[in-house]
Amino acid sequence: MSLIEPTPPSAPAASAPAASALVPAGASPAGPAWRRTFAEAAVIAASAGLVALAVNAFRPAGLPLVAPEPYEVLVPCPEPGGPVAPVEPSDSSLRGPRVFLVDARDPGAYRRGHVPGAVNVPYDWLDPLPQAALHELARRIAASGATRVVVYGDGGRPDSGEHLGREISGRGIRNVGYVRGGAPALVPGGAS
Repeated sequence: MSLIEPTPPSAPAASAPAASALVPAGASPAGPAWRRTFAEAAVIAASAGLVALAVNAFRPAGLPLVAPEPYEVLVPCPEPGGPVAPVEPSDSSLRGPRVFLVDARDPGAYRRGHVPGAVNVPYDWLDPLPQAALHELARRIAASGATRVVVYGDGGRPDSGEHLGREISGRGIRNVGYVRGGAPALVPGGAS
């Protein structure tokens, strides 16, 4: 005796099972469960966005949907130091007896040539002026009886003289200026 009974040839073929009979247990006929969850989350997010837009529209001073001006991506850093005034190389007061001259160039450039009476205080953008060097400079300025300090540097961009002048001024020494164009501008013909 066979467990499978043959279908009699005269009997009509069995119809295909209904679509609901092929769905695995725990799944909906519309598709896998994750699709339904995703669709529900999208409906909730869209509804929340519409409610937020509606509330914003009725606020007296609603929040702008687009920034009224572009954002600053690069925020400028504050300039350290104090105020310094540019001094033209042709200014006759540079040679005055009450002017204290500071050469901000490296010692090698200072040895190759400098303005007579200038004191060498090398300036490096990466290394701040040491406190001991500033105290020594302040002592020398006070002993000289100078009423004005003028710094000159390499004349580049940025100019070491201008930056050293700002640092000196920012540490409490007043009436500080820098030579526009640096040492090259002080030499006839423009070479240091």
